[in-house]
Amino acid sequence: MFRCSLIIYLLLFNLISLNISTADTIDHEIAVLVNDEIITSYDITQRMKMNAIINNINITPEVNRMLTKNVIEDLIDEKLKYEKSMEYNIKVDDKEYLSQEEIFFKSTIYKKKELIEILKNNNIRYLALKNFLIGEIAWNKLIVSLYFNLASASQIEIDEIISKNPNISQNVAEEIVIQKQLDLRSNKLIRDMRNEATIEYK
Repeated sequence: MFRCSLIIYLLLFNLISLNISTADTIDHEIAVLVNDEIITSYDITQRMKMNAIINNINITPEVNRMLTKNVIEDLIDEKLKYEKSMEYNIKVDDKEYLSQEEIFFKSTIYKKKELIEILKNNNIRYLALKNFLIGEIAWNKLIVSLYFNLASASQIEIDEIISKNPNISQNVAEEIVIQKQLDLRSNKLIRDMRNEATIEYK
């Protein structure tokens, strides 16, 4: 825990003066090892900047500690998700990626060309966002392949969803119930992987 706090402190020292509209020089020191996979201070800072841009967050000293800690935890989870997806040989094709990318841009304030330009101006490769989306697709495919056949929706659960959302159909309510079950399975698998993983804070 002390090591994690030290990492956060050192990153905060660099990030407090961060201005996402200007280029900055970031080192590539190893920050975390996840089953011998490396997360560098550069990776963390890049994700901090990308999240700030996408979510329109103004990075200030007050929010740095929380954001840095969250990014470190997210990157650890992503390493573990990637490892598990590769274990099951999960592949993502172009059609799946483009569909996910379309969904992503519907949820943001940016058009694709606009975001690419903003990221470029802040020394962030669009490939970083693309790889994140591919990782999420692969993980979701893995969860469906492992647990979908084990999920089911009772009529009581479906009726409860409809009572709270009268405008949705029976089929949509069933999908919501099943997705909640898959999300619970996903979270449990991540917790289990974390418990089994070797995570070292440098």
